[in-house]
Amino acid sequence: MAEKNSSQLQRPIRVLVAKVGLDGHDRGAKVIATSLRDAGMEVIYTGLRQTPEMVVNAALQEDVDAIGVSILTGAHNTIFPKILSLMKEKGMDDVLVTGGGIIPADDMKKLNEMGVGKLFSPGTSTTEIADYIKDWVKENRNF
Repeated sequence: MAEKNSSQLQRPIRVLVAKVGLDGHDRGAKVIATSLRDAGMEVIYTGLRQTPEMVVNAALQEDVDAIGVSILTGAHNTIFPKILSLMKEKGMDDVLVTGGGIIPADDMKKLNEMGVGKLFSPGTSTTEIADYIKDWVKENRNF
């Protein structure tokens, strides 16, 4: 029997893509989910109107490497800290939290300082987002 090389033993990067809150616009999240799948990742899309608790519980159950949150409502300063707090409670300190949407640069900086990964503005290349997740996982997870 042929021996498997290390690349055959690795599982794909698993990413949970979520829309949190009352925002009903999910086209961007679906585009990102599709592009991450095209980049070879396994994507779990939670759908609309998720709570931070629902997102963190799904991420834990699905054993994801990253959570991507799409926010267009302006609630980013509430949602991201709540997700980080819930993740800390559950010992999920090796899971990337990233996302994007309509988030002012000053708020992005504050969220990054709290522990949120890079945040992306509308119009960011999907390749840039996929590469960021791949690089983060390679550096921070046991792959």
